[in-house]
Amino acid sequence: MTRRTFLNRLAVSAAGAAAWLALPRVLFAADTVLPLQKSREQWRDILDADRFNILFAEGTEPPHSSALNNEKRVGLFVCAACNLPLFDSAMKYESGTGWPSFFSAIEGRVATKTDYKSIWPRTEYHCARCGGHQGHIFSDGPKPTGKRYCNNGLALTFVPQGEPLPKLRT
Repeated sequence: MTRRTFLNRLAVSAAGAAAWLALPRVLFAADTVLPLQKSREQWRDILDADRFNILFAEGTEPPHSSALNNEKRVGLFVCAACNLPLFDSAMKYESGTGWPSFFSAIEGRVATKTDYKSIWPRTEYHCARCGGHQGHIFSDGPKPTGKRYCNNGLALTFVPQGEPLPKLRT
């Protein structure tokens, strides 16, 4: 390894660590996420038809249809079903795919499963609390994780920094 390669790798690692440490620590990894049990009928009564279709029928909204694609303010993206914070705005980036994209999720806030609905298996992720479908994880994202959490905009709501978080649904 040359000195230049070593210094470049050190700089990239330091920049990624600095970005991660700069994230607001409103939520802690030690927070316990308890599952929320509601029937599909209960969710259908709470959510509008489009949100219900995405969150609990695993639908997908059209690309470039979400206002969250252009959301640049500091804040949190929360599950549109149960209001659990899933992403910090510092985790968001412009992927060019037409859906809100994040390089990481708040630790312990999403769970995954393999989705076989396409020609090839994909990793689906959903809210760890209510099970609402959020989107899929791909390995073409930016540093520091290399991941792209490709999210349906209707599966999220945005809460700007300084505004109170909505109460978790029970």
